[in-house]
Amino acid sequence: MVGVPITTDEKREALGRLPLFAGISAESLDRLAEVAGEQQFGSGDYIVRQGQVGSGLYIVLEGEVSVVRGSTELARLTVGDFIGELAVIDQQPRLASVRAETATRCLAVASWDLIRLLEADPALALNMIRGLVARLRLAGESHRH
Repeated sequence: MVGVPITTDEKREALGRLPLFAGISAESLDRLAEVAGEQQFGSGDYIVRQGQVGSGLYIVLEGEVSVVRGSTELARLTVGDFIGELAVIDQQPRLASVRAETATRCLAVASWDLIRLLEADPALALNMIRGLVARLRLAGESHRH
């Protein structure tokens, strides 16, 4: 996992494969790749902590993470999943912690950069809304059973 840093072209290619960014303009994808930074986490490392104000969105490129609130695991996420979208949008403290379960590599996008892109690209905003709705539906389904 540790090695040569990811290039902007590699970031653009990786981001372009994700459903979250499907259909966004080439300009938005380029801008996203330019502002995204690569971060690596070892197994057991926290990517975000419950209660902290979020400053960015993370996209899992490699590895597996768990979403936990208190001592309860809420979800497992893997390649292509994203973390931190709620805190980016509402600037409120994070509702859960996210911990790397394996060596994990993410792209991180600062909230101010993401908000600027959401304002400029309706396809990206719609994709983000769809991702949020899917998570809400999943959470609602798990409460019914």
